[in-house]
Amino acid sequence: MSIPANLKYAKSHEWCRLEADGTVSVGITHHAQDLLGDMVFIENPTVGRKLAAGEECAVVESVKAASDVYAPIAGEVVAANADVEASPESINQDAYAAWMFRLKPDNSADLDGLMDAAAYQAFVDSEAH
Repeated sequence: MSIPANLKYAKSHEWCRLEADGTVSVGITHHAQDLLGDMVFIENPTVGRKLAAGEECAVVESVKAASDVYAPIAGEVVAANADVEASPESINQDAYAAWMFRLKPDNSADLDGLMDAAAYQAFVDSEAH
C-alpha cells in the first residue's frame, strides 16, 4: 500500500494536501477505499459550509457499506469535486488523485497536528492487529 510522503493523514483515514493557493485538498486514503471496496456513491459537503475539525461532512458509499468522511481540520469548503461524485470509482483507481473537497483552513498550522506518512503507516499497522 502506498502512502504518499507529501500528504498529511487523519486517524479517520482522510488525507490532506496543502495546495499552492493555501487551500487544502481532502480525500480518503487508499487504506480506507480498500476496506470499503467498490465505490458507488459520493456526497461532498456544499461549497460555503464551515466545518469544525472532526465534523462529519461527506459520505462515501461502497457495495459493502456507507461511511462518513470527517473534516481533518477546521475551515470553509471552497470546492467540491463533481468528477468524483460522477465517477465514484475514481477513488478506487487512485485514492490520492481523487480529492473530494477543498477547504480554506481556519489555521493552516492545524495540518501540523495530523500524521505524516510514517505515523499513518504505523497507525494502520496497529489497527490491523
